[in-house]
Amino acid sequence: MIGDDIEIVIVDIKGDQVKIGVKAPKNVSVHRTEVYKEIQDENRKAADATILPSELGKLGDLFKKKGT
Repeated sequence: MIGDDIEIVIVDIKGDQVKIGVKAPKNVSVHRTEVYKEIQDENRKAADATILPSELGKLGDLFKKKGT
């Protein structure tokens, strides 16, 4: 158990391999390390992205087209 609501379970054992699972509430994200790091990198890139003034006009045009 991790805390009161996260449980590590043995899913399968074959020879010298053990498969584990994680039971956690839906509001708890569970990822392998490499996936977690990739998500963090993408989040950083998105946070660093800036919208240029020239792009704002294009964005406005898209909204106008959707409304008509």
